[in-house]
Amino acid sequence: MEYVDPIKDVEKINQIKKILRESSLRDLLLFTFGINTGIPISDLLSLSVGDVWDGEKAREFLYLKDKKNGTPKAVYLNDRVREVLEEYLSKCRLKPADYLFKSRKNNRPITRQQAYRIINHAARKAGISGRIGTHTLRKTFGYHAYRKGVAISILMALFNHHSPSETLRYIGIDKNDKKPVKLDVNL
Repeated sequence: MEYVDPIKDVEKINQIKKILRESSLRDLLLFTFGINTGIPISDLLSLSVGDVWDGEKAREFLYLKDKKNGTPKAVYLNDRVREVLEEYLSKCRLKPADYLFKSRKNNRPITRQQAYRIINHAARKAGISGRIGTHTLRKTFGYHAYRKGVAISILMALFNHHSPSETLRYIGIDKNDKKPVKLDVNL
């Protein structure tokens, strides 16, 4: 697997969202879901509508089975994810059993390759020249979570890493970077 970068610039993230909104709400949802939850692309693509929608509104939590021990793991769906999800599902006619990121060609989800093309194309259009791929979504989530004060131990557990230095390297934090971390409770 080739190494990819997180998207560190919030303005670039917003440009990508605008580009994706103009082309496809599904693709906007894929990007928004990925950068706000840190879910691996394989898990994202396997989601069904019923996993995230209770029939009337977006669920607050998504429950995924932990790959190591099979126990359910709760993933919070924040306001940004729920807003785009509700807009997307109000405009398309998907059933609870349908894949959330359904291909336009068949009843299967889009492929990893298609997800890569979607993300990479939008990033290039937004003027991002770094290495971008499907893993960029997860790394972007980790980078911004850390910058907003999420403990490195929580991110380590999420990414199944063995050391803080491994997680910091993964999310693109240089040990010489002196940028302050925001501890923003925002009550």
